[in-house]
Formats: sequence, structure tokens, C-alpha cells
Amino acid sequence: MQKKTIQEIEQEYELELDKIVKEIKKQKAKHILLQFPDGMKPYATTIAKEIEARAKCICLIWLGSCFGACDTPNLGKAEKDIDLVIQFGHTAWKN
Repeated sequence: MQKKTIQEIEQEYELELDKIVKEIKKQKAKHILLQFPDGMKPYATTIAKEIEARAKCICLIWLGSCFGACDTPNLGKAEKDIDLVIQFGHTAWKN
């Protein structure tokens, strides 16, 4: 499978990267955990790199399951090191 660019991914999904970057900066978050549904996981590193470049943060990718908004990662002791969790899905993010 050929790697897609962020522009190609954005043609397929409404990533709302501007809103995400704005929220990261607003919260002054430095360590961001990104959670993706299975269909988007092949694009996770490309999306993470774009967010890191725009927001000047460090993105970690959750490789466990994601069956919807109620399926939040169980971070255990690592929870104290994560400033913000962002879940990607197939519907728009509402303010």
C-alpha cells in the first residue's frame, strides 16, 4: 500500500486539524494521545506528524481498540503523562 499524504487523507476524512491544533495550544498540552478507529490506523503516523508540526507537541498513538467515543484508553500509570486525548472517528467534532 502506497503511503498517503495528509492532503489525500483529508480528502477522505474530515480531520479538523485546525480545531485540534487550536485546542492543543489553548490547553498548552505537550503530550497528546491519539486514538483512531481501525479504518484510520494506517494513516495514524501521517496525522500525528502533521499535528506535531503544527502544534509543537509530542503525539503518541493508541494501538488498542477504539469502538466509539465511550471506548477510552485505560492508561493506568501513564495517565499522569498525557495532557490531552484526541479520538478520531467518522463523524464531525461538535463544539
